Amino acid sequence: MTKIDHIAIQVSNLFESVDWYVKNFNSKILYSDDTWAMLLVGNTKLALTIPEQHPPHIAFEVESLSEFPCADSEIKEHRDGSKYLYVNDPSGNVIEYIYYPQKSTPPPNEQIYIHLP
Repeated sequence: MTKIDHIAIQVSNLFESVDWYVKNFNSKILYSDDTWAMLLVGNTKLALTIPEQHPPHIAFEVESLSEFPCADSEIKEHRDGSKYLYVNDPSGNVIEYIYYPQKSTPPPNEQIYIHLP
């Protein structure tokens, strides 16, 4: 079963934006480094990215690599070991297929490490 995993938006100042979402929406920080952050807002994951790293997109989690609409050689790997592919929908919106080989997504209320300056 395919489900929405996260929505990613680009921000001009990552640390300022993380702080803003935490203060204004009581977001929990699931991950943060110098290039992107993953927040939990209610029960929805929101990725904040800098323009040089990732395009704004909606990510759909799939249950197997066979659901990716491409050859295995086109599938890339994130730092956390998840597999991904960016494609465009008919209107040009960026869609990410994402697969977690060992279901590494943390439970909704669990925070993992944070690296802030």
